[in-house]
Amino acid sequence: MYYVNDNSCIMDAVLLKSVTRVNQLKELAQLLDAEILPLVVSISGRVSSETPIHCEFSGLRGVIVEETAEQHFLKHNDAGSWIQDSALMLSMSKEVPWYLDDGSDRVHVVGARGATGFVLPVASEVFEESGRSLVRGTLDYLQGLKMLGVKRIERVLPVGTSLTVVGEAAKDDIGTIRVQRPHKGPFYVSPKTLDQLIANLGKWARWYKYASMGFTLFGAYLIAKHAIRFILERRRRCELQKRVLAAAAKRQGQDNEGEKADTLPDGTKRDRSMPDLCVICLEHEYNAVFVPCGHMCCCTTCCSHLTNCPLCRRRIEQVVKTFRH
Repeated sequence: MYYVNDNSCIMDAVLLKSVTRVNQLKELAQLLDAEILPLVVSISGRVSSETPIHCEFSGLRGVIVEETAEQHFLKHNDAGSWIQDSALMLSMSKEVPWYLDDGSDRVHVVGARGATGFVLPVASEVFEESGRSLVRGTLDYLQGLKMLGVKRIERVLPVGTSLTVVGEAAKDDIGTIRVQRPHKGPFYVSPKTLDQLIANLGKWARWYKYASMGFTLFGAYLIAKHAIRFILERRRRCELQKRVLAAAAKRQGQDNEGEKADTLPDGTKRDRSMPDLCVICLEHEYNAVFVPCGHMCCCTTCCSHLTNCPLCRRRIEQVVKTFRH
């Protein structure tokens, strides 16, 4: 059974609750004469037909028969090994006019294979092995194939099966009543009762509701996670920028004091190099080069805790310690 979303499940459940329940099929003719058309009804009965199909493999009598035949074989691939594969040989479908009968009257069903909930049960599944011969084996080897056999599957809607049909009821000129797909509304053909269909739709609606709530919460979590990461990254960059500016101001002040201290009485300046401070701890000199970006702004102690360069945010692949003397 296929559903699009929880809204369609809820809508179908509401529509199924509103359909006219026909307890006996003989009442349907009176409803068609009295009610305003179109009339969507729910009927139940056993499958019957004047011209049933005699199934070849299962021996059953059915009104809808689907037969498929698949050839199974081993084929030689490029790697030199054999892999199993199959190919569809035959796909056949038959249907005869059929109706539901509950002992009081009969109602013909039209277009059941396109209805929701309609499934043909497997009546027979047979595997016929391929015959072995020297000539056949040689040909298979030259073609890179090994025939295993043919799998035949027969799906049948047997006569006597109890079904519930929800659809639009109509009467033709000769008085034959049929149930078909409505222009608007649900169309179900199922072995389940109407109450079971409604309960099943309610279960699917609840499942979709919980799933949609879960996806909504997960999406909100992802959005919040990215928002928090963005805010923390902006804050980290601002703090780093403040520390770099503070370090630059401190360096400038030290340079000015150093120039005054290094000025000799004769006006010449004493040669004195000021230490370059790490932008992280602002205590030790920076003595490490990041590879591949090439920036040198941290000490080796602070580098051990970094994965990205504080200046360009490029990933650090290697740290090279440098020496001034």
